[in-house]
Amino acid sequence: MPRTIIVSNRLPIKIQRTEDNLTFQPSEGGLATGLGSIYRADGNLWVGWPGLYVQDESEEEYVRQQLAEDSMAPVFLTEAEIRDYYEGFSNGTLWPTFHYFAQLARYDDVLWEAYKAVNEKFCQAVLAQTGPNDTIWVHDYQLLLLPEMLRKARPDATIGFFLHIPFPSHELFRVLPWREELLRGVLGADLIGFHTFGDMRHFLNSVSQLLGLPSQNGQVETATRTVLVDAFPMGIDYARYAEAAVSPQAQNHVREYREALREVRVILSIDRLDYTKGIAQRLRAFDLLLQRYPEWRSQVSLLMVVVPSRDQVAQYASLKEEIDELVGRINAQYRTISWNPVHYFYRSFPLEELAALYKMAEVALVTPMRDGMNLVAKEFVASKTDQRGVLILSERAGAARELSDALIINPTDTGKLVEALHEALVMPEDEQITRMANMQALVQQYDIFSWTKLFMDRLQYAKEQQLTLATTMLTTKVAQRLVSEYQGAKRRLLLLDYDGTLTPFHNNPQRAQPDQELRLLLRALTDNPNNQVVIISGRDRATLESWLGHLPLDFIAEHGVWLRRAGQEWTLFQELRADWKRDIRPVLDLYVNRTTGSFIEEKDYSLVWHFRRADAELAAGRAREMMSHLTFLASNTDLQVLEGNKVVEIKTAGIHKGTAAARWVSVHEPDFILALGDDRTDEDTFRALPSDAYTVKVGSAPRSLARFRVASTTEVRNLLRQLL
Repeated sequence: MPRTIIVSNRLPIKIQRTEDNLTFQPSEGGLATGLGSIYRADGNLWVGWPGLYVQDESEEEYVRQQLAEDSMAPVFLTEAEIRDYYEGFSNGTLWPTFHYFAQLARYDDVLWEAYKAVNEKFCQAVLAQTGPNDTIWVHDYQLLLLPEMLRKARPDATIGFFLHIPFPSHELFRVLPWREELLRGVLGADLIGFHTFGDMRHFLNSVSQLLGLPSQNGQVETATRTVLVDAFPMGIDYARYAEAAVSPQAQNHVREYREALREVRVILSIDRLDYTKGIAQRLRAFDLLLQRYPEWRSQVSLLMVVVPSRDQVAQYASLKEEIDELVGRINAQYRTISWNPVHYFYRSFPLEELAALYKMAEVALVTPMRDGMNLVAKEFVASKTDQRGVLILSERAGAARELSDALIINPTDTGKLVEALHEALVMPEDEQITRMANMQALVQQYDIFSWTKLFMDRLQYAKEQQLTLATTMLTTKVAQRLVSEYQGAKRRLLLLDYDGTLTPFHNNPQRAQPDQELRLLLRALTDNPNNQVVIISGRDRATLESWLGHLPLDFIAEHGVWLRRAGQEWTLFQELRADWKRDIRPVLDLYVNRTTGSFIEEKDYSLVWHFRRADAELAAGRAREMMSHLTFLASNTDLQVLEGNKVVEIKTAGIHKGTAAARWVSVHEPDFILALGDDRTDEDTFRALPSDAYTVKVGSAPRSLARFRVASTTEVRNLLRQLL
């Protein structure tokens, strides 16, 4: 029976070493909660590092046995691997780069080699636990290389990947010396998930700019597969926090805090010690609040919880020292006998006490400098069972894309943050209730369980789409069946693309004239009275007529704009206008000037930018820019932008090869159809044809609406020769 294997750097368990033994405590993290129903069911498994250095083989075996009872399998790391892979490359290189703190990143080949080695160690551990039909879900930045490693070992495996931190812009990501390897590693997955559309867009842009791989509607075309990329905002266990907030334990904690604080109002800040969280900036904003609005002195306290993290690392130790100094200075400046401005806790809290803090606080200050999602904001919302309270949220947290009823601020604008604090403290109760009710409805609906289900459903869909759209090689057996059906048919329709199908591409498109072999082959096909042979091309009508007009062929030119029956005059598919070209042509001229070797082809009703002769890497980047630029210009118009093989074309929407091909099918009512094409524009032809038509994709593209695939123009000619 197929299983699901969860893979993450850390297992959802806390193992602590005592004098006598090891103790095992389940983790209370959001991911552990959401995936608990998966990895503990039906023989499923969670693979990861247990979180401590294991000293000998007997201890390893003991840990392995204990974890197996809870559906977990450990990957043991050496002290050097913990230092170089985990603390080094993962948290010293990737973490700061992905969070836009590139100035703190270390770019060290030793750390990179350790990162690769540990990803390979994880790969072997996963392969040892999985079968060929199992689903594998890989998590987070510590394992970016793992999907590709698994793919190489199991080409047909179902693999998902989710990144729980932000993905940086291309300009920042390309700073990494190992950028291409990291992207290829992630692209080993079938589905790649991010918290926000912005992170997804940054990833696709990097894939386009650095790897030159096209994408459309979140689908990346690799050499072997189509990879789906999507946004899945992560949620929390809403019921767990809502229930904890009204539990007797939480109520007792609230009473204890209230006795100590009396009538003082509470602003709450909870975060792990990290330079990405903006903790010091919050303290400065609170200081400025007390300066700018002295009436809040003795009335409001900042209750700050900082959870210890990596404080042995110099950057974190320095941050803790800065926080300690700011707390000390603010308290020294404003403290009275009966009032402490900042209550500072450097420790973690159990769930019920945490829920009590959320419930008691009137304002939650969640202002990271950069964050993938930030679940603290959602935990605060879920805990406010009386719907009184205000959330101040950084625009740079993923949660800001969902919780629009929070007060959204720029965390580096201290003045605006102070004004948001004041606004929160004076906000009318009815407005608080309205805002909180809206946020609660959203957080409750899109909780951790719906997030998990949505991702797994989407992964299954991605795999089904791959299988549905996967083309089968045109084997000898299939070719024989095709020829047999062709010979038995009386009305045959052959729809033949030109460039990349009947003849190879040429750096100069005007030099791709048909050779003698092709002319003779087409002549022989058209000599058969049962054949209707159509050249269906994106080329202009003058070129097609010049090259092949002497043959009794039908023509569909400029992707369906111009039509011609053999021996007749050219006609338009429908009346079109071309006045839009005067506005669009300057845009294409700009890209020609910036891309040496590219040029513009002007057709009657379309413009085409060719970049086959340009530098491949430069042109790929320019093509992505042009697609975005033209798509924006074409929005709310009757124009469409097409990307072909080394070309970008803009033309009137609604007219394409498919609409023209459908007209030929309806007129001739053939009992045998063969369609051959090599690029995206030919997909319209394949889509328009009956399911029993022989549709054949030319080239290596793995995803197509065509039923079959051949590798080259040589194989196309061999196939057509068999029809004679």
